[in-house]
Amino acid sequence: MTLTKISAVLLIALTLASCANTIRGVGRDVNASADAVEDSVN
Repeated sequence: MTLTKISAVLLIALTLASCANTIRGVGRDVNASADAVEDSVN
């Protein structure tokens, strides 16, 4: 039972960590796209 709880906590932690990386990556992509549009306008 304890092993199941530990496994569940680890799974949740890894899932949240991967979501954070994905959101951070999307933010970088949006920022790069905005910079590219701004550069093309100038």
